[in-house]
Amino acid sequence: MRRSLFGLSIALAAALLAAGCATDQGAVSHPGVSVTRFHLGAPIARGTIRVEPARSDDADSLAFAQLSAPVARELARLGWTVADGPGPTEQVATVSIERTTREGPARRSSVSIGIGGFSGGRHSGVGVGAGGSIPVGGARQSGVVTARLSVRIQRRSDATVAWEGRAELDAALGAPLAAAPAAVDRLAAALFQGFPGESGRTITVR
Repeated sequence: MRRSLFGLSIALAAALLAAGCATDQGAVSHPGVSVTRFHLGAPIARGTIRVEPARSDDADSLAFAQLSAPVARELARLGWTVADGPGPTEQVATVSIERTTREGPARRSSVSIGIGGFSGGRHSGVGVGAGGSIPVGGARQSGVVTARLSVRIQRRSDATVAWEGRAELDAALGAPLAAAPAAVDRLAAALFQGFPGESGRTITVR
């Protein structure tokens, strides 16, 4: 009886070990997004709008065109006609995208297991048990990627700003949202959720 319980406990430990690894890798795959919006509370007119980079040297960048696509998608969803050809538009959405990486503390994953059973005769009622922690791999340096998206909607003729907002998220290095396209897609969806939003208030969108 004791031998079979021991074998079962080892199998359970292996399963817990695998589960611990999976949990550690995916723990921050869907982080919350910090969102702040500013506007005057007046209705924001819809019309033809062009998405442009905040920095002029990114104007002809293919990377910017690809990364800003989620912003254009959200504007179209909200009723704007997004210009994709040549020629000026009265409304413009200026977009800034930033990504920074910082080191996190060294981490060592571990899985705790317990092994329990009974020993002795039929009526002895004597229990034995053991517990411990199994380290998973060595200590490793973790990294965090911070992605920020800023958008400003304004009139081109007089530079009057109708709305602006910022969104930011942190993702573990190597996680899906650490990649720029996935991060900007998530940020844009959060930034324009409930548009125009409450002015001056920072919220977390999950």
